[in-house]
Amino acid sequence: MYSKCGWIDQARLLFETSAANVDDVSWNSLIAGYVRLGGYNEVFKLVMRMHWSGFMFSTFTLGTVLKACCMHNLNCFGKMLHGYMVKHGLDLDVVVGTALLDMYAKTGSFTDAIQIFTCFPYRNDVMYNAMIARFLQMQIISSEYGQEALHIFSQMRRQGLKSSKFTFSSILKACIAVENFEVGKQIHAQIFKNNLQSNEFIGTSLVDMYSFFGSMDDGLRCFNSTPKLDVVSWTSMIAGYVQNGQLENALSLFHQLLAYGRKPDEFIISSVMSACAEMAAARSGEQIQSYALKSGIADVTIVQNSQICMYAKSGDLDSAQLTFQETKNPDVVSWSVMICSYAQHGFANEALGLFKLMTASEIEPNHITFLGILTACSHGGLIEEGLRYFDVMKNDYGIAANVKHSACIVDLLGRAGRLQDAQKFIFASGFEDDPVIWRALLGACRVHKDTVMGQHVAKRVIELEPHAAASYVLLYNIYDDAGNEKPALEVRRLMQNRGVKKEPGISWIEVGNKVHTFLVDDRSHEMSKLIYSRLEEMLVKINKISFNNEKLLLGISETQFSGTIGVNHHSEKLAVTFGIISLPKSAPVRVMKNLRVCSDCHTTMKLISKLEKREIILRDTIRFHHFKEGFCSCKDYW
Repeated sequence: MYSKCGWIDQARLLFETSAANVDDVSWNSLIAGYVRLGGYNEVFKLVMRMHWSGFMFSTFTLGTVLKACCMHNLNCFGKMLHGYMVKHGLDLDVVVGTALLDMYAKTGSFTDAIQIFTCFPYRNDVMYNAMIARFLQMQIISSEYGQEALHIFSQMRRQGLKSSKFTFSSILKACIAVENFEVGKQIHAQIFKNNLQSNEFIGTSLVDMYSFFGSMDDGLRCFNSTPKLDVVSWTSMIAGYVQNGQLENALSLFHQLLAYGRKPDEFIISSVMSACAEMAAARSGEQIQSYALKSGIADVTIVQNSQICMYAKSGDLDSAQLTFQETKNPDVVSWSVMICSYAQHGFANEALGLFKLMTASEIEPNHITFLGILTACSHGGLIEEGLRYFDVMKNDYGIAANVKHSACIVDLLGRAGRLQDAQKFIFASGFEDDPVIWRALLGACRVHKDTVMGQHVAKRVIELEPHAAASYVLLYNIYDDAGNEKPALEVRRLMQNRGVKKEPGISWIEVGNKVHTFLVDDRSHEMSKLIYSRLEEMLVKINKISFNNEKLLLGISETQFSGTIGVNHHSEKLAVTFGIISLPKSAPVRVMKNLRVCSDCHTTMKLISKLEKREIILRDTIRFHHFKEGFCSCKDYW
């Protein structure tokens, strides 16, 4: 009675004064009382005393103590109890067996938990549900464990056992791990059959599943059919939109959340900030930040990390740096985001300097940190430093290189003109079947105008990714830059024959809290007449500047020059022109593009920056380009 009421001291006093007459019920009651109150040290002392006093542990005692092992992460003590259970034949009890697999799963020995489950002769629905539910509690389910969870679920269904809401949520997570959309939809049908689709826990898991597979319409239907939407449900739906590039929908749903009078938490704010970052909508991001201030979560590290990323991806590196400096408790993500931001903007020395401060602050870098460092070295042309940091990552920090790390090294060697070394590195890296690493070498072949290796590398990439337009475009540009018109046209024909279509170029710029979008030769904008007039005016002036600026100025007459509409009216030129017209002269013109900027536009941006005395910041898929006074921060290598 005393222990159940929380009066554990009175219960202990009564127990000790009656020590000569206590039975196993008394022991069990006192132990259970300490477990309920979190007095784990006393629990384990009492268990040892009980054993030394000659009392046998009951299934109740074992279940209670195994629960304490879970809460206190005492895997070793749990293993001792497991040995006791086997010795006394208690390991076949379904209640104790369930508690045992729970203990192993929660203390990190997931393989042992699966083995106990597999070998257990009398499994009921509680044990099945417990085993499958443990998968849900893993932060990341591997493909192997995902397959195991689906296999266990299949066994459970064949035996006609009832699944809990946690079981269904776990299985949906397993479908994501094994990337099996069809099974996920079948699980959804079973959820509907069991009339569980309105449960907010399952509804959120369905949103996560459909979002992962890019089926946002189905995800939205699941979201809307959940009667009691909690903050986790809203977070999942907004994050799903962001992951699938439906950024305006993410912002719209956020405003809907506010309209309903709901209070956004730090995870929702972080997701919406990510949407603003991808849209390069810094002003919208600042409005989101004001909501964070009102909600009292602006100083939460995850929110500040998202704000750093938002500013950096919007081209405002100064504000990103200021936010980082104001972050009260920067974690590894904070440092990594800032390092990666410097790298993407081409500030290699700043990135390396920040890395030294990070390690001096005893913050251990992770694989993202080193990706930023290697990118910085690559963009900054720091060949030896990049190779050294690659070795430091593997040897000093035990971080295995992934394909992105390796692609940075290929780019690094390619920048130095060491194309043969880069190719050898690819074959030694273990990623020779990944198109990402070959595409890095293909880009280097274009810069160094190596059509022989470029053709060989392009064929390899196209074999690996026959329907991806980027590799065809790079090969076409290699031939075109070298003046090889015939093979360039053959590449175009190959694309047409295979039905490969180049992704349309889209550029956008934020002006006056609104994001303005442009396509090539786009005339849909309300200011298009003024934009085209100003652009033509600048292009005519540029053609008269005596610069050696690649084929743009190779003796082309004004008439011929004005007639090359396909190049002259690329989306980034329209966006930059609109920015020059609309923004104050002191303000940088920040433009984002969904594709790699072409060499013609790159040259034009340099000349416009000199002609108009404006700083132009252009983000493409590779990096940020800071154009100022006729020069680019990338030093013409991108």
